[in-house]
Amino acid sequence: MSQNSIPDFFVYGEPVRPLDIGFLHVETVLARANIHLGQVAAHKHPQMGQITYWTSGSGTYRIEDKSWDFSAPAVSFVPSTIVHGFSIGPGTDATVVSVADDALAAIAANSLLPLDRPVFADGQPDRAAWKRLAALLEMIAAEYAEAQAGNDKTLPALIAVALSHIARLAPATVGAAPSSDASLAMGLRRLVDAHFRDNWPVDRYVETLATTPHLLDKASRAVLGSGVKRVVSERRLLEAKRLLRFTVRTVEDIAYEIGFDDPAYFSRFFRERTGEAPAAWRRRQLRGV
Repeated sequence: MSQNSIPDFFVYGEPVRPLDIGFLHVETVLARANIHLGQVAAHKHPQMGQITYWTSGSGTYRIEDKSWDFSAPAVSFVPSTIVHGFSIGPGTDATVVSVADDALAAIAANSLLPLDRPVFADGQPDRAAWKRLAALLEMIAAEYAEAQAGNDKTLPALIAVALSHIARLAPATVGAAPSSDASLAMGLRRLVDAHFRDNWPVDRYVETLATTPHLLDKASRAVLGSGVKRVVSERRLLEAKRLLRFTVRTVEDIAYEIGFDDPAYFSRFFRERTGEAPAAWRRRQLRGV
C-alpha cells in the first residue's frame, strides 16, 4: 500500500465498488483476521458508515487523530469518509455493521444519534444498556445471516434502535436537531467533502443546496456546531492532519492538495488552529506524544 494516500475500502481489504441502494453488510472482525492480523491500518469508507460493537477482548481504537484503549464491551459509529483503524489482541472480536449513506439517510429520522460525526463509547458489561445493545447486534447479525423475507424493512429498523442505544451510552455526542436542519447540514457536509479543495465561496454552497444563507448557517451551527466557513476550514484542517499523519508527502505538496496556492499561508493557517507548524505537528504525532 502506498504511503502517499489513505486507502478507501469497500470493507477492509477490498477495493471500493458501487453500492446497491440500501446496501447493508454485517460480519465479524475475526472473519478478516487473516487479512489484518489484528492491525487494521488507517483507512476510510467513502460511501458508508459503520457500527463496530466489540464483543470480546481488548485493543486500541483510532478515529482520526484520537485513540482509545478499550476492553469489551465497546462500540463506535464512524460516518463515511472518516479515517479509522485499530490494533487488537488475540481473541478480540466485534460485530461490524456497514450501512450505505443512502440507507443511513433514511435511518437518520428514527435515530437519536447524529449520523454526521463519529462516536466511541465503552463501559461496564453488567450495565443493562450494554446488554440491550448486545441483544440488538445479535438480532441484526441473525437477520442478516438468515436473509429472510422482509429483512429490508426489519434491518433498518433494528439499526436505528441500535444507533439510538449508542447515543444513550455516549450522551455527550447527542445533539438533536430538527430534521430539516439535519438534512441541510448533511447536504452541506457532503458538498464540503467534495469541494473543500476548490475554495467555493459560501454563496456557492447556498446556491447548490437551494437554500438561503441564513437557513444554511442556522443548520450548520445547529448540527455541525459552527458556521459554514468554519466547517470548510475544519474540513481542510482535517485533511491536512490526515495527510501529515498517515502519508509521507511534503508539507508543500499537502498545501497544494487541500487547495492552498501558497504553502506559507497554509502553514500559518495550520499553526493558528493547532498551535504548531505542520512539520512539528507531524513529528509529535509520529512519536506518539
